Amino acid sequence: MSARGVEALSKPGRYPDGDGLYLQISPAGGKAWIFRYSMAGLVTATGKRGERQMGLGSYGDRPPKVTLAEARRKTAAAATLLRDGHDPMEAREASRAATSAARARAAGSTFQAVAERYMDTHLQGLANPKHRAQWRATLATYAYPTLGPRPIAAVTRMEVADAVRPIWNTKRETAQRVVQRMDRIFRYAKAAGLREGDNPASMREGLSALLTAGAPGGVRSKRHHPALPWQQVPAFLVHLRTKPGLAARALELAILTAARTGEVIGARWREVDLEGATWTVPGERMKARRPHRKPLPATAMVLLEALAAAGRAGDAFLFPGPKPGCSLSNMAMAMLLRGMCEAPEGQPPRWRDAAGQAITPHGFRSSFRDWAGETGQPVDLAEAALAHVVGNKTEAAYARSDLFERRRTLMAAWEAWCNSPGRT
Repeated sequence: MSARGVEALSKPGRYPDGDGLYLQISPAGGKAWIFRYSMAGLVTATGKRGERQMGLGSYGDRPPKVTLAEARRKTAAAATLLRDGHDPMEAREASRAATSAARARAAGSTFQAVAERYMDTHLQGLANPKHRAQWRATLATYAYPTLGPRPIAAVTRMEVADAVRPIWNTKRETAQRVVQRMDRIFRYAKAAGLREGDNPASMREGLSALLTAGAPGGVRSKRHHPALPWQQVPAFLVHLRTKPGLAARALELAILTAARTGEVIGARWREVDLEGATWTVPGERMKARRPHRKPLPATAMVLLEALAAAGRAGDAFLFPGPKPGCSLSNMAMAMLLRGMCEAPEGQPPRWRDAAGQAITPHGFRSSFRDWAGETGQPVDLAEAALAHVVGNKTEAAYARSDLFERRRTLMAAWEAWCNSPGRT
């Protein structure tokens, strides 16, 4: 058959196309596609045998509802099922039943109902009852009023943004927590078959574009990591040293050496000279792609010697992860710090920058730089300690020394400040 021929046919009857596909024209002139096949040798759920015919859709008026090409594709799919020992009609009915059941579940599963179900089963692992209460309180306050009665399958990204936008600029930390909690709930809903498609609470999947305002004129401002005021670093370290685990020790080393978190996480014992109190980061692990020597102050040496006593090998990581051959996750320090910053709902983060935002691990490099600037330390030493690239080629041509010995004195002064007594 041809598409033009199908369109021209009008006499009632059944017209074969081949491979079991037929165009059937009713006495009233309606055109429909059917697939005729034999059940010989098949054992089906209904027990039906013999010849069967399966409707593939109506040809209809212009434009056709199901074209000849589409009917052939449906026939080929049904024939494949048949060859695999399945009744195409039973397979289709099973698929329709599953789809209907999923839609029924989704229609009856509101955001609030799914959120409550998630919290009932997943929050038991939180040791702090205040955290469990905060989950429920923030969702009840900021999400349920607008999203609560909505079917979770139908919630859009814009609706999520609208729910937290009123507090995004006034209570940023709370808003971020609400988004993170909704993100987990939507992931749970997808895993449970209650939602399909993207995650409307995922910052990576587009929510950030609806919430994060850019700089005037459409130029995006440079991102700054929230940093703890340098005056509070000694008190923070007192708190940090009460925390067990490798993440706490990694963060302490990062603070004492003003290193990037990635440099610390990826550090291997072959880079550390304990006798010379020096840590040399290879160029491939540095942002500027050139080696960087870091003088190790006394407190950092005590920390590393304790780690070395627990096990030291040249190629091994200073801070190994749970999987053999892997380092600590780059999120380990961030998660530790997030827990240290948590405060009761409605209160600012325990450790925060001047704007009231929860601090980040990378922000301690800014704390170090501010300390150096405000206590009169030489700028060139501070920039060298941070492994910042010299501003222009002329300066770089003359700045060939890494000022290592002078930087050792600088880092000893920074260490003395970090360990200042009476600053808790």
